[in-house]
Amino acid sequence: MLRVTLATRLALIAIVALFAISLVITTVFYLTSVRESEFARPAPTRLSAIAELIERSAPDMRGLILQAVSSPQFTVRLGAAGATVDPQPDEQDTQARLREFYANALPGRDVSVAPASAASNGRRFPRLGRVISNAVELRIGLHSGETLVVDASTRLPVTRLGLPVGLGAGLIGTIIGLIALLVMQRETQPLARLAAAVDRVDLSADPPPLPEARRSAPEIRAVIAAFNRLQARLGEMMRARMTLVGGIAHDVRTFATRLRLRVDKIPDAAEQQRAIADIDDMIRLLDDALLSSRVGAGQLSQEMVEFSAVVIAEADDRRAQGGRADVAIDEAAKGAIVLGDRLALRRIVANIIDNALKYGHVAHVRMKLERASVILTVDDEGSGIPSDRRHAMLEPFNRLEASRNRATGGAGLGLAVVRSLVEAHDGTIEMADAPDGGTRVQIALPVFRPT
Repeated sequence: MLRVTLATRLALIAIVALFAISLVITTVFYLTSVRESEFARPAPTRLSAIAELIERSAPDMRGLILQAVSSPQFTVRLGAAGATVDPQPDEQDTQARLREFYANALPGRDVSVAPASAASNGRRFPRLGRVISNAVELRIGLHSGETLVVDASTRLPVTRLGLPVGLGAGLIGTIIGLIALLVMQRETQPLARLAAAVDRVDLSADPPPLPEARRSAPEIRAVIAAFNRLQARLGEMMRARMTLVGGIAHDVRTFATRLRLRVDKIPDAAEQQRAIADIDDMIRLLDDALLSSRVGAGQLSQEMVEFSAVVIAEADDRRAQGGRADVAIDEAAKGAIVLGDRLALRRIVANIIDNALKYGHVAHVRMKLERASVILTVDDEGSGIPSDRRHAMLEPFNRLEASRNRATGGAGLGLAVVRSLVEAHDGTIEMADAPDGGTRVQIALPVFRPT
């Protein structure tokens, strides 16, 4: 099978397009010059003057006179006496009007009008002359018995329909250019689909492969096939890595739980509390790692969760531990159902409230229903986060305070985990200034509505 490369196809498209453009320009030139066809008919006074000049001149001077008055668009010659040409049936009306026009302007002379092609039997290209309708042959009888033959035409040839000869070529060129554009669009469609597929690559699920472009260039087919292979390999690698991380985190959490039980035997109460706090932070970090690995591997469960109950439960837990957390839920938001992973939704709420309590000393939790989303807003009363650092705070291991000790806030994974879990539930997260000068964290999750 003939393999036409993409470069060859693009070159052919460009050549055809340029050719079509040149034809269109030529057609436009003809159309703007169509008024010149009005001058294809010689003036009767000019013909009368030439006839009288020939009659008054000596026979040996007539050749020079004929050369002097002739031009490429106006050829004058002498013909045999009485030579006339009968008009064609489909052109009798036009020729009759021309003959009447010239006969009235040239009284006393025999005048006949015929297409230039009618007397071109001995010429080289009679077929080409037949399509030109504004080229005429005038035969004027002289008083000397000879016939003055005038071939008059214009440099703007037109067809029998009165249209320029180049119009057909221009139309054909336009059609060819349109076909070239359609071909180019068809050639670039696989590339557009490839770009869209790259933008929506999701390694947490099995992405559908791009369909094969059987009629496209070999290079495009090769790129699509390579992208499908790469997408499959990346998905397998990500799932394997997340499974490994999840397995390690699960085992380490088991060991941490065992260690937590042994800490109770430490005799020093202060050391015991510090050890318990360290182990709790380690278990929490491992829980976040487990949730993140489940998100990356696309293993979050799907169940209907009453989100307001989750928010109330997490806030009550923080108040029971001495935290200042108040909750206000709009009536419309009560009972709102979110389709997602219950443990992940609890982690979202817990991390946001914990961050507010840790850095802002208080958590004002508000929940409302807006359109098809449930909006959870948590404000604190801390020093706030500069606007140029808010986006960075949603990335892993980013904190305003540079140290990572437990007393000042841990490893900086809380909001990063919240972001990944919210996005896994098709939600959004934003950070802004709280009304009291602290930080506001707001998330929006789609409400489940049975169809």
